[in-house]
Amino acid sequence: MAKSDYNRGRKPSGNSQKRNPKKPFPKKEGFRKKPQNPVRKSNPDEIRLNRYVANAGICSRREADTYIAAGSVSVNGKVITEMGYKVKLNDDVRFDGRKLNPEKKEYILLNKPKNFITTTSDEKGRRTVMELISNASNARLLPVGRLDRNTTGLLVFTNDGDLTKKLTHPKHGVRKIYHVHLDKNLVLSDLRQIQEGIKLDDGDVTVDDVSYIQGAPKKEIGIEIHSGRNRIVRRIFEHLGYNVIKLDRVIFAGLTKKDLPRGHWRNLTEQEVVNLKMIK
Repeated sequence: MAKSDYNRGRKPSGNSQKRNPKKPFPKKEGFRKKPQNPVRKSNPDEIRLNRYVANAGICSRREADTYIAAGSVSVNGKVITEMGYKVKLNDDVRFDGRKLNPEKKEYILLNKPKNFITTTSDEKGRRTVMELISNASNARLLPVGRLDRNTTGLLVFTNDGDLTKKLTHPKHGVRKIYHVHLDKNLVLSDLRQIQEGIKLDDGDVTVDDVSYIQGAPKKEIGIEIHSGRNRIVRRIFEHLGYNVIKLDRVIFAGLTKKDLPRGHWRNLTEQEVVNLKMIK
């Protein structure tokens, strides 16, 4: 018998009947949908205490937990040892008695081009260095020290006031090296005079090092100086009868221009920040 003849006389089983796809399956008795846990909304005005301490530049979050557990941190006059404790941004948070600033510390390095002045604003409408880092951060960053309008090179920006003081005060001897292009060759006697020290109208100036640049014309000079006085490098050479055609800061506090084109910025690495904070 052919298979089709065999099947012709059979009644379809209940399982073989087609189900209406629009008709839902019947619900089983006793089935209840498992309730979901409500999502807790975080309060944007609060921050975990360990993060607050870390943002203040004291240490990492993990290290902050250790200090909190040891009783080194107080909030509004009360020592807090509880993990996960949250504080408000306007709370008085202190680490070993020292009041903390909760704003996260940020550090930017810029390779400054010409025709930008080192200030946050200018009443004459001139372009400022702040334009060059406008998309770098939402924090209020300030330039560390100054480069005049026509001087190019390395400039640091940060909201870390303690580091700013360290990098700008002459007593810390922060290393700054400039590549100088003069309008004429620097004679050897003038080079030696700079090495011995120059007396300007506002006092004596001592340089850390000065030399011709190897393989370059004697119009190109390298000079290392830690003085932060206004236009100090230009004034040294002008005092001896030279005009500075180009002035470029190539090293600042151990930072270099490597892989940083003119007019571009980058964030400092964690190790670079650590190195800056270790300056004595």
